[in-house]
Amino acid sequence: MGKLTKITSMLFLAAMIFLTACSKDSGEKASTTGEKDKTMFLGMVNPPILFNPINSSDVASQFAEKFMFDSFLEMTGPQEFAPKLAESFETTDNQTYTITLNKNAKWSDGKPVTADDVAFTFNLVANPVVETVVGGYISMFQGLDENGKLEGGDKEIPSVKIIDEKKIEFKTKTPVDPNMIKEQLGTKFMILPKHALEKIEPAKLSQDPFMQNPTVTNGAYQFVQYKKDQYVEFKQNPDYYQGKVELSKLFIKVMPAANLVAQLQTGELHMNVAGGIGKIVPTDYETVEKIETVKTKTENTFGFQSMMFNTETIKDPKIRKAFAQAVDRQQIVDKLLKGYGEVIDGPYTTINPYLNKDLKTITYDPGAAKKALEEAGWDFEKELNFIVPTGNKVREQAADIITQNLKDAGVKVKMTTFDFPTLMAKGKAGEFDALLMGFTFTLDPDVSSLYTKTGAYNFMSYDNPKSDELLNKGKSEADPEKRKKLYDEVQEIWEEDMPIITLFSDFDFSAVSKRVTNGEPKVFGFHHETFKWNIEGAN
Repeated sequence: MGKLTKITSMLFLAAMIFLTACSKDSGEKASTTGEKDKTMFLGMVNPPILFNPINSSDVASQFAEKFMFDSFLEMTGPQEFAPKLAESFETTDNQTYTITLNKNAKWSDGKPVTADDVAFTFNLVANPVVETVVGGYISMFQGLDENGKLEGGDKEIPSVKIIDEKKIEFKTKTPVDPNMIKEQLGTKFMILPKHALEKIEPAKLSQDPFMQNPTVTNGAYQFVQYKKDQYVEFKQNPDYYQGKVELSKLFIKVMPAANLVAQLQTGELHMNVAGGIGKIVPTDYETVEKIETVKTKTENTFGFQSMMFNTETIKDPKIRKAFAQAVDRQQIVDKLLKGYGEVIDGPYTTINPYLNKDLKTITYDPGAAKKALEEAGWDFEKELNFIVPTGNKVREQAADIITQNLKDAGVKVKMTTFDFPTLMAKGKAGEFDALLMGFTFTLDPDVSSLYTKTGAYNFMSYDNPKSDELLNKGKSEADPEKRKKLYDEVQEIWEEDMPIITLFSDFDFSAVSKRVTNGEPKVFGFHHETFKWNIEGAN
């Protein structure tokens, strides 16, 4: 063997050893600093649509954004709030609120996070030309209408006052329940960097490249890339204000529900995402529980799956109630969820203190449903346009049961499935008779975005002035007992009008690798202290 050949062979052997060492553990590799680069993988079934903190209507996008953009607070339990971007969030009269930002908080480009950024974002959301789904979170501010928009050509919210670089104050129209403000504005609202976006025309903000590639953020992780329908990649923010970020990288992988189980088994996933966007199919629960390398748990949730009715095409509430009576929801819970769920009417589950327990749950009765449809004059030759989003296998299987249930009541049904972005577009355009959709709002009872005439999620075109009035009163009532009476009353109205029926609330079944030393799927506080998330050992 010649000298050159020997050198080539030695170089090849060295390269192979190096590659083997690097690939031995895909989650960790030696870094130049002597520390291990740690990568965590999360699995979910719904793909994000965009990364616009003020206009992302889908839960998958909102979930991903909270790794990049910090909310003021994090809710770690029912009405328990931990500081995050806000050092404090206070009021002495339930009407004037002061937010003091963390003194060390900064954007990923090194500029400080200031009260100017907060005011800039508030005013953007309130601007009538800006597309947003979070207007409801500021709609109680003095000077804004019920949708959180400015009127009369104003450009700035008059009740918002900058105190200093790190402190901002706002005033509500009337005293309101602090827990509502803290949960909605505190834990759901994320601010944008003024210095990066102030030159963009507000009307064109939603179309700006920043909303697909957020280059300036303030969370524990920075955006790297989104391979559409495959994964979102983040890297650690090396200068995060809350402390050292333990993980080097974080991936949210998008995949069919069946793949969640397979990749939990192989160790390619470290956990599934809590909520409907990361559901493990109930038929796989036993399989996952037997995986020796993961821990599992089950939790009741305040999320729910629903069937919306287009009130423009199905105008008679009696027909909508008959459809509800035709659906065997308990069969869905027993058969598809293996009992890990509950049947409820309305947007409040049994863990919500605002559930009106005096209302009777609609029971399955196909004979009565068919009779009610006949009496209401339903055209049995009409084909019901029933649309269903893909991604959540239980929901897709529930759609099959619902279709058969409606056919048993004599209704002709055309069921069509769409990817989630397409379904959202059709929902907004009203191109359906019935539509399946899952929601996870807040523990606070305000669901104005779903039930009010101009609500961002009111695909039903539901319009009941009394319902709107009660919801607006509910938002502006500071006394919890008085609020309870208002929401009890509005639930009675919804039961009569039936613009939407809750199908079920499925419990969260989550799995997390035993390698994860910090971080887990949970109903409350999933994104709390993500900078401390960590993994150990080799794959």
